[in-house]
Amino acid sequence: MTTSTKASGAPAPVGTGPLLSVRDLYVNFRTEDGVVRAVDGLSFDLERGRTLGIVGESGSGKSVTNLTILGLHNPMFTTIEGEILLDGQELTTAREPELERLRGNKVAMIFQDPLTALSPYYTVGRQIAEPYMKHNGASKKEGWERAVEMLGKVGIPHPRERARDYPHQFSGGMRQRAMIAMALVCNPDLLIADEPTTALDVTVQAQILDLLKDLQQEFGSGIVFITHDLGVIADMADDVMVMYAGSAVERGTTDEVLRAPQHPYTWGLLHSMPRLDSDPGGLLSPIPGSPPSLLNPPSGCRFHPRCGYQERVEGRGRCVRERPSLAPDRASACHLTADQKRTIFIEEIKPRLG
Repeated sequence: MTTSTKASGAPAPVGTGPLLSVRDLYVNFRTEDGVVRAVDGLSFDLERGRTLGIVGESGSGKSVTNLTILGLHNPMFTTIEGEILLDGQELTTAREPELERLRGNKVAMIFQDPLTALSPYYTVGRQIAEPYMKHNGASKKEGWERAVEMLGKVGIPHPRERARDYPHQFSGGMRQRAMIAMALVCNPDLLIADEPTTALDVTVQAQILDLLKDLQQEFGSGIVFITHDLGVIADMADDVMVMYAGSAVERGTTDEVLRAPQHPYTWGLLHSMPRLDSDPGGLLSPIPGSPPSLLNPPSGCRFHPRCGYQERVEGRGRCVRERPSLAPDRASACHLTADQKRTIFIEEIKPRLG
C-alpha cells in the first residue's frame, strides 16, 4: 500500500485501484409530476493524478452525479442505485457520520454558485478555516493562518484583511475564489469542480486553473471538472466524458474526443462553438431541438429526436427501439458503425470545424 501526505503532514492511505469508480449509477427524484430519471446507468473511472472533464448541456446529469458522490441528495425524495467507490470505500451505503468525515477532507467540491454555498453569517476566513481545523485538529490560530494563505493563493489581494470580511462584501468573482480556497484548504484526494471559473475573467481563470494543476501535481489528486467551456476542457482534462439526458454518450482521452469525436451529439457541441477564424457576421450552428424531459425520456437512443443521422443506421427505426451501449475505454453510444462514424467525421464534420 502506498501513501499520500495530507495538509496536516500525516500520511493518508491510498489504495491501488482507481481513485473513483462509478458503476451502473441510477439517480431518480420523486416529484409531484412523476419520477425524474436524472442519472440513468452511468459508469466511469477516475485514476489518481488525472482530470476527468464532464461536458454536456444543462440538465444532462453532470452536477447530479457529483452531488451523489458527496451524498448531498435528500434521501426522502431520492432513490440511488449502483456503486460509487472512493479509494475502495463504498459511498452509496455510507452513513452520514462517515460522509461528514470524507467531505472537505478526502473529497471536496467547488460549487457553481458561491453566493448560496457560502454562509452570510460568518466571515470568509472563518468558513475556510473551519474544515481545516475539523479534519486536521488544528488550533484556531493555525486555521486562520491557513485561511489567509489560501486566500492569497487564489489571488485575493490583502488576504489577511479580506479574511475578516463577509461574503456580501466580496464581488462575484472574489466569492468564487473564496469558494475555491475553501475546497482546497485540506488538499483533498478528489476535487469536484462544478464550473469553478464561470464568474472569473480570463486572467484570474488562468491563475485558478494553474493552481488546480499545481495541487494535482503535488498531491496526486484526481479532479472531476464540470464545464460548458470546451476550451477549458482542452487545457485541463486528461479524459472527457460527454453526457446527454442522464447518461454518457461518449468518452475517451481529451485528444481523442476533441480531435476525432464519434457521437453526433459531440459533433453538434463542437460545431456550435464560436471560432476566431469564422465569419464575424455568420450565424452559429446550434443543435436542433431541446434536451428531453427526464420525466419521460425518449425510447431507444435518448438523442434520436435531435439527430440527423438516424436514416444511415442499418435497421429501420433501430434508434427509436434500441438503446445503444457504451463500451469501456474509448467509445460512443451510437448505432452508426465505426466506419460510418469515421467517414461522416472526415467528410462532413471536420471540414466545418476547420
